[in-house]
Amino acid sequence: MSRTKSALLGALVLLAGASGTAVAAVPADPAGIAAIPCTVDYKVQNQWDTGFTAAVTVTNNSAAKTSWAVKWAYAGNQKVTSGWNAKISQSGTAVTAANETYNGTLATGGSVSFGFNASYSGTNALPTSFTLDGVTCNVDDGSGGGGGGGGSDPSGRVDNPYAGAKVYVNPEWSAKAAAETGGSRISNQPTGVWLDRIAAINGASGSMGLRAHLDAALAQKGSGEEVVQLVVYDLPGRDCSALASNGELGPTEIDKYKTQFIDPIAAILADSKYASLRIVTTIEIDSLPNLVTNTGSRATATPQCDTMLANGNYVKGVGYALAKLGAIPNVYNYLDAGHHGWIGWDDNLAPSATLFKQAATSEGATVDDVAGFITNTANYSALKENNFTINDTVNGSSVRLSKWVDYNRYVEELSFAQAFRNQLVSVGFNSGIGMLIDTSRNGWGGTARPTGPGATTSVDTYVDGGRYDRRIHVGNWCNQAGAGLGERPQASPATGIDAYVWMKPPGESDGSSSAIANDEGKGFDRMCDPTYTGNPRNNNNMSGALPNAPLSGHWFSAQFQQLMTNAYPPL
Repeated sequence: MSRTKSALLGALVLLAGASGTAVAAVPADPAGIAAIPCTVDYKVQNQWDTGFTAAVTVTNNSAAKTSWAVKWAYAGNQKVTSGWNAKISQSGTAVTAANETYNGTLATGGSVSFGFNASYSGTNALPTSFTLDGVTCNVDDGSGGGGGGGGSDPSGRVDNPYAGAKVYVNPEWSAKAAAETGGSRISNQPTGVWLDRIAAINGASGSMGLRAHLDAALAQKGSGEEVVQLVVYDLPGRDCSALASNGELGPTEIDKYKTQFIDPIAAILADSKYASLRIVTTIEIDSLPNLVTNTGSRATATPQCDTMLANGNYVKGVGYALAKLGAIPNVYNYLDAGHHGWIGWDDNLAPSATLFKQAATSEGATVDDVAGFITNTANYSALKENNFTINDTVNGSSVRLSKWVDYNRYVEELSFAQAFRNQLVSVGFNSGIGMLIDTSRNGWGGTARPTGPGATTSVDTYVDGGRYDRRIHVGNWCNQAGAGLGERPQASPATGIDAYVWMKPPGESDGSSSAIANDEGKGFDRMCDPTYTGNPRNNNNMSGALPNAPLSGHWFSAQFQQLMTNAYPPL
């Protein structure tokens, strides 16, 4: 950094004077300041014994934006009580201000202002650090220009790895998508790379291994930032409630998981050749939530899940993976958090957060090894339900009493993810964690998509007539008929959300419709059989599965075509 920039940055923050007015002032842009990707002018305009009014102006020196979110944290007990010109939320000391619908556009060199009232006691110390979409403001990013990703610490780590970055397009998935009629419309979308057995690390059945994917990502990266999305998915006794996704390791093979699966992955990711990539790892889909909902005296309990709860190998395996992978500076771990139709009930939400904290502090892991959480992976829960809310009533009955909602606290994935993030912070996860939502198959468009609320003749007709999610039951998870592609992958789409992602590659089966012999350790689950009449986990409803499906992870052309037909937003 030049001495000119050092002097400038030293002048950016001015502490409170005797008058009680505090200012974090940003001067005009002299030569070279464009290397500061964004600046924040935070002013306390009025202050009294128990509160204050603040005004904030954000200037964007990077690429133009259509939405934005500014974050900072307080050192004291300041609490935002009301705001204007931004949607302001607070979790503990962490504050997020996101655009309103009318001021989301932020051009290169453009500014936007908002304000708020807040309470406090003691000292009203100024925030010392601000980020815009995960990029640290008021600090030279070292790029010599306005487009860098910014870093919040010397290692180059950023608050949100997706901000300002391209995301890796898997050439194997892309080729399959492009070969489908109409598939070229989405074949350039980024999807997750699934490491679902030991052989996948080096490449199984002629497919690309981990190094091959990372090398391809480097080639795609160019001079910008690039995210690579990996699914780490091979726990002992994997997915104890769904046979279709059973894994190769038995319930007691925790040592094999550590030494033959996690350790080799960590060794490859730690190679300095890949240090310039932002590597997002999604850790063990459908593991920990099973220990909350499918054990003990619950009607949904399975002997396999009881075994995994008793031997502790889910918790140990997740903790070990977080610790080993979290030690690599450019790896960002996101832990699986189920979905609203799994842990959104009052008796599931808090216990899930507590269990996740237990796993994240076991086997040498700490909460610092967790960049965030991912919801709805390989699932179908609608992102938003615009035709009804959890607070609606029909003829005096709450929508929570409907058969579809069934006393859940949430009816959609976005509000669930945001609320669960707050719950996770409350049990000790870092206030800067972000959420990912898998939108690969939750669009629910097409001719069956309702255009308004259902009839108010009963709470069931109201909910069923208006809900976008057209599944028979929210517990149905296998190759669902009528599903469509959801929101396209994008960074920072909503408060607390790091990205919408397609972690489950569209067109890859959830499981076979009938038993198929295989050497991949995958069983046959009747929930993938369209003739199945259900079990307690879907309240004994029909499975809603498509017919003629191949093994999980194998290409399912009919499903891919359906997803494109029913995409929302439409293709």
